[in-house]
Amino acid sequence: MDTIAMILSVIGCLNWGLVGIFRFDLVAWLFGGQGSLISRIVYTIVGLAGLWCISFLFRRHALVEGE
Repeated sequence: MDTIAMILSVIGCLNWGLVGIFRFDLVAWLFGGQGSLISRIVYTIVGLAGLWCISFLFRRHALVEGE
């Protein structure tokens, strides 16, 4: 689960980088625009993966304290 969440977060980071630098939304381009159902599903899954990755910060801290 952690690996999948990280991969999806990287995809989201790359997409936002493209939006910021080139004003090009790769997800929207691939799946028929920002408003299409598939694009919205992809955005939601990537967003949830990013939220999951927040837990990495706390788990790392807990591992350091436990040693």
